[in-house]
Amino acid sequence: MQLRYSFRLYPDAGQRTALARAFGCARVVFNDAVHAREDARRAGQPFPKAGELSTRLITEAKRTVERSWLGEVSAVVLQQSLRDAEAAYRNFFASLKGSWKGPRMGAPRFKSRKDTRQSIRFTANARWNITDGGRLNLPKIGEVKVKWSRTLPAVPTSVTVIKDSTGRYFASFVIDTDPAEDAARMPDTDRTIGIDLGLASFAILSDGTKIDSPRFLRRAEKKLKKTQRELSRKQKGSKNRAKARLKVARAHVKAADARREFHHQLSTKLIYENQGIAVEDLWVKGLARTRLAKSVHDAGWAQFIGMLEYKAARYGRTLVKIGRFEPTSQVCSTCGVKDGPKPLNVREWTCTACGTVHDRDHNAALNIKQAAGLAVSACGAPVRPGAIPAQREETGSHGFETGNRAA
Repeated sequence: MQLRYSFRLYPDAGQRTALARAFGCARVVFNDAVHAREDARRAGQPFPKAGELSTRLITEAKRTVERSWLGEVSAVVLQQSLRDAEAAYRNFFASLKGSWKGPRMGAPRFKSRKDTRQSIRFTANARWNITDGGRLNLPKIGEVKVKWSRTLPAVPTSVTVIKDSTGRYFASFVIDTDPAEDAARMPDTDRTIGIDLGLASFAILSDGTKIDSPRFLRRAEKKLKKTQRELSRKQKGSKNRAKARLKVARAHVKAADARREFHHQLSTKLIYENQGIAVEDLWVKGLARTRLAKSVHDAGWAQFIGMLEYKAARYGRTLVKIGRFEPTSQVCSTCGVKDGPKPLNVREWTCTACGTVHDRDHNAALNIKQAAGLAVSACGAPVRPGAIPAQREETGSHGFETGNRAA
């Protein structure tokens, strides 16, 4: 399977200027592609093909006075920006037809130079390389210093350079992992576990283990309130406002990075120790509309389950999602009698049929495991067929927006 490994970059002043130029050129080509598509739609004409757009917006545009500066950056960066626009339209049309798996996709929008996150991508034909001294050599940018937090397990197929909202730079490498090598990293085990996700405790396991919720956003609220108050008092468009915005972004990123690291460590531990894992298919989007919205977002359940999905697929484990309407908190895990719904403030209850005293969350975790029907054969292989397809995740050093270390 494919994964991404991200590492922090430390470009010097000249390289930051070159990267800013590349970000700007890629943005202009993307916007020109959207313009061309929209003009064709309004005129009732068929959408221009990718080859036609490449010729018109890159090759011919470089010969004009208005777009001559496109020749100052790598042509691969511009071609990849066109491909991104094509992919955005494909996903949009797939969403309209109902064939898109996931949340509904909107039409591609124009990119702004004021966007806090910018990126460019170099494929193999761009002739980028990692030097003997450990620097990342990028065409028309130079050899950029990299903070290597781990060794790349294989030769990367592409690299994406990203500038985040706090002004940090990252190199994100696409790696094809070796299934045999991945399988060898995980020990044989016949353990299975059910997980009930919550807010008071982040996770309650069917073996009785309770994992406290770190509540990273709640802990950072005091500092966030102060920085956001300072930002609101600054004049729009001033340099002081830009500095204040950076402080707010850093406070948010610090909490997000800590949460992501917590999710990675916990998900890796669970995958390492268990052959089968059962979780509830929570409707996070709906829960985020309630009065518990801030706590739901702070917990980051969707991100955690996504990590379990791709790690289970990568290491040959079984992950089962049970339906969100399964009455896991209403059924006695001992005798199976449904005892009816209970308000959230009821944390313990006694089964009226068998008299067993249940911890609400532990009982739910046991029911989740039973509902998933997890079983393991004598040889240690999962009986239940089919692991959930893995999602592409980011692994690597601290502080990347879409993922971190996945050991």
